[in-house]
Amino acid sequence: MQKPKNEVERIKALTRYEILDTPPDGAFERITALASKIFNVPIAIISLVDKDRIWFKSHHGLPGVEQIDREPGLCASAILSEEVYLVENARKDPRTLTNPLVCGDFGLQFYAAAPLQTIDGYNLGTICIIDKKQRFISEEQKTYLEDLAAIVIDEMELRLAAKKAIKALKQSYEDIETKVRFRNIELERENKELQKKIDLLSNTKV
Repeated sequence: MQKPKNEVERIKALTRYEILDTPPDGAFERITALASKIFNVPIAIISLVDKDRIWFKSHHGLPGVEQIDREPGLCASAILSEEVYLVENARKDPRTLTNPLVCGDFGLQFYAAAPLQTIDGYNLGTICIIDKKQRFISEEQKTYLEDLAAIVIDEMELRLAAKKAIKALKQSYEDIETKVRFRNIELERENKELQKKIDLLSNTKV
C-alpha cells in the first residue's frame, strides 16, 4: 500500500486536531448531507486516514459504519493526490478492479474525493461521494467538492483554535491560582513576623 512521502509528519498533523474517535458533530453532518444533495448520491463521507484505518467523522447514507481498514479503502489512495480523485466506473477502472469494495457485496461503482488539506499542506483525509452505479461529474462539480473540503478544514481549524484558547485560559487560571497561593503564604509569614514585633514591643513596655 502506497503512503504519502510525508506520512510521519502527516500523522502528527492529524493528531494535533484531536478529532479522531470524537462524537458526531452537527456541522460535519450537515456538510455530508449537503454533499449528498448537491451531487445526488446516496453516500457522502468525511474520512480521516489514520495509521492503519480510515475513520469516518461523518458518514451520510452509511449508518453503523464508523471506520474501515486503511487497505482497501479508496481514501488512502485519494490523499496521495492534490486534486479530486475520481473513479467514474470502478468495475472498469484498473485502479479498482480487484478492490473488495467494488467486487464484493458493497458494490461500489462511483467514487469522487477531494483531499482535506491543512494550511501547512498535509492531506488528512477526504470528503468523498459514493454511488453504486456509474456516474460522471463535470470540472465545475469537482470545484464544488473541493469547496466542501475547504469548509471541512475550516471547521476543524475553528475547533482546534477553540481548544487552544480554552487550554490557554485554563493555564492562565492555574497560574493565577499559584500566584495567589504563594502570596497568601508570604502574607501569612509577614503577619507572623509583624505579630512577633508587636509582642516584643508589648513586653518591652511592661
